[in-house]
Amino acid sequence: MDITQAIKERKSIRAFKPDPVKLELLKKIIKQAQRAPSWANTQPWEFAVVTGKKLKVIQEACVQRGAQDMQNSQSEVARPYDFPEPYISRIKKLQASESRGRTREMTKEDFEARFADNARHYGAPACIYLLVGKNFIYQDEGVNAWSMYDCGSVVQNIMLLAVNYGLGTIAQAMAVVYPDIIRKELGIPEDKLIALGIAIGYPDWDAPINKGTRDREPLDEIAKFYGF
Repeated sequence: MDITQAIKERKSIRAFKPDPVKLELLKKIIKQAQRAPSWANTQPWEFAVVTGKKLKVIQEACVQRGAQDMQNSQSEVARPYDFPEPYISRIKKLQASESRGRTREMTKEDFEARFADNARHYGAPACIYLLVGKNFIYQDEGVNAWSMYDCGSVVQNIMLLAVNYGLGTIAQAMAVVYPDIIRKELGIPEDKLIALGIAIGYPDWDAPINKGTRDREPLDEIAKFYGF
């Protein structure tokens, strides 16, 4: 598939078919994604790829803990405390177009139901957890934010390669709000930060939630060109 087509077709999938993804294909995607750039080729990323019963255990444990306990979560990557302009306007525009509501405007029941869908990876049969060494991020002199930038590159590669192979993905911060559950089930050591979950599987294109396309800001509003 042409790279421009893959970029155009990639979207966050929120309804998957239950069909399993073969291990060989997941390995192929991650191996190819490793061509992502990183500072001095440090390659700060590691992955824990989960499916089947182990994934179900993680999902249901997160659902049981529930969305209301998020305030007590030990999420290992800082989340936004606020959304100043112009970011909040973009969020409100998205809400208006999708009628999905913002978390604090939903009822407790709606919030819990939405969290449960998220925790179950929207029905995806597999999840790729992104891991980063804590000693590379948190250093005596300060936080090495660049390593997360590098990880973003490899995550984007995974998502674009998934499109190429007929798969869909969604990168989920919500998938790692309870890292202790993931750590316990998979035996991930404490020195590894669990940064993100990438749900992956075959998209259910009949699901209404997968039919829309989110817009992007006009180029002239987000880029300036000099010396041309």
